[in-house]
Amino acid sequence: MPPATLEWRGEIPVSTRFDDPYFSLEDGLSETRHVFLAGNGLPGRFRDGFHVAELGFGTGLNLLTTLKAWRDTGQSGRLRFTTFEAFPLEAPEMLRAQAAFPELEALSQELAPFWQQGAQSFDLPDLHFEMIVGDARETLPGWQGAADAWFLDGFSPARNPELWGAALLAEVAGHMAPGGTAATYTAAGHVRRALQAAGLAVARVPGYGRKRHMTIAERP
Repeated sequence: MPPATLEWRGEIPVSTRFDDPYFSLEDGLSETRHVFLAGNGLPGRFRDGFHVAELGFGTGLNLLTTLKAWRDTGQSGRLRFTTFEAFPLEAPEMLRAQAAFPELEALSQELAPFWQQGAQSFDLPDLHFEMIVGDARETLPGWQGAADAWFLDGFSPARNPELWGAALLAEVAGHMAPGGTAATYTAAGHVRRALQAAGLAVARVPGYGRKRHMTIAERP
């Protein structure tokens, strides 16, 4: 797949393909904690082998935030993190984007060699990471995993509709462990309806910052 193309608006990376920022203009780290961690009941659900799956790796902010929460709460064992990304960022751009969050600097530097080497999977004592590159509509159906928590973090449905289609969201539900959850910043009605049609219990809850609502879902 071709690499992502972006432009910088201050320290905010913006996808030129989708004309959408990679993270919140207000505070990307706080948004990730509100939407993807709290939205999935994390870190309270962490346990050895807990598996996060994600649509849209972007700058790697969600990975860093999740791993920091894992370490800050003294988890034992290993976190599993699988991400599906069609247009990976080049390492220099990813690291520049991460530099906007001083709280994550140590983790960013720890993982930087992997991005610089072009690694798509690696292991640390407390993390197994895998990036599956390609169109998720093609790669997710063949994936053998089942996630405990899904981060649905593609660009906005209006700009990146391919990542929010009913068939793909049904695949998300089908690759969810019993009691698994999903969270996303969007409250678009067609996204909620697709998740419901896939058999998930769906709720609209308060969003982050200027976004009044977001969506969470759970496999009964």
